[in-house]
Amino acid sequence: MIGAIRGFVSAHLDGGPVCVALSGGADSLALTAGAARAGLDVHAIVVDHGLQTGSDVVAETAAATARKLGATAEVRRVTVDGGGGLEAAARTARYAALRAGRDGRPVLLGHTLDDQAETVLLGLGRGSGGRSLAGMRPWSSPWGRPLLGIRRAQTVAACAGWGLPVWDDPHNDDPRFTRVRVRTEVLPLLEDVLASGVAEALARTADQLTADSDALDGFAESLLDRQVDEGLAVGDIGDAPPAVRTRAVRFWLQRRGIETPSHRNVTAVDALVSDWRGQGPIAVGGDDEARLVVTRRAGVLVVERAAR
Repeated sequence: MIGAIRGFVSAHLDGGPVCVALSGGADSLALTAGAARAGLDVHAIVVDHGLQTGSDVVAETAAATARKLGATAEVRRVTVDGGGGLEAAARTARYAALRAGRDGRPVLLGHTLDDQAETVLLGLGRGSGGRSLAGMRPWSSPWGRPLLGIRRAQTVAACAGWGLPVWDDPHNDDPRFTRVRVRTEVLPLLEDVLASGVAEALARTADQLTADSDALDGFAESLLDRQVDEGLAVGDIGDAPPAVRTRAVRFWLQRRGIETPSHRNVTAVDALVSDWRGQGPIAVGGDDEARLVVTRRAGVLVVERAAR
């Protein structure tokens, strides 16, 4: 545990102060304790989602435990009211609270190898492509995941060995949540049918796909480096392999203000390059006053505002 954290810091950080997202569960508690024992200057951020009776007590107990470990700690209370279901809304609120509290410091998250395996399976089920199957990155500023090579059973054992009070979140056993069913039903079945080692194999797959994705992203970025203005010249990307071309389209859309272009957006805009038949403008976002559309003119793609 401590060795994994020190190795992560050596590879990705400068050894300065860090924040740890602490829930009170075994994974984040083991990370907090391990980071403190590794000699890091740790500030624990406990997010109280307010979704369960007594969540305030759980949060304050977790913060108190962090202080006993030599860390500073704070509790941030949030309101979970966004769209996309309870899981997505809670995640959005949690990350917003972590961003607000980090004060320029990196934030360490307690995701384990088991979480990585679950993420890969969920991505596979959604058919969302290599980017999703690559899972979670160990480091994607400001988020760090030192425990991606550690099994969940190891964090539980570490907390027991260090005598730390672990909170077991009832939501982690609630079959209403898809991730819980993957954890408690799908992965155990795969382990039984395909023999042991499935979680490790899925995590290795994520590592390999991350390397592949990084290489393809680099090729796509090099295509965009040829651009001299805000438009995207079709001739500069038209002959690129689809895996590179669609990435270039996605990156270009992001540069033009569409922060999270959907698969449908990217596919439709890519068709202006790869399957040009005189299509009209492609809607890619906007606000209450105007839509953002991509139009092809004289072999160049441009993003424009169109009144609603």
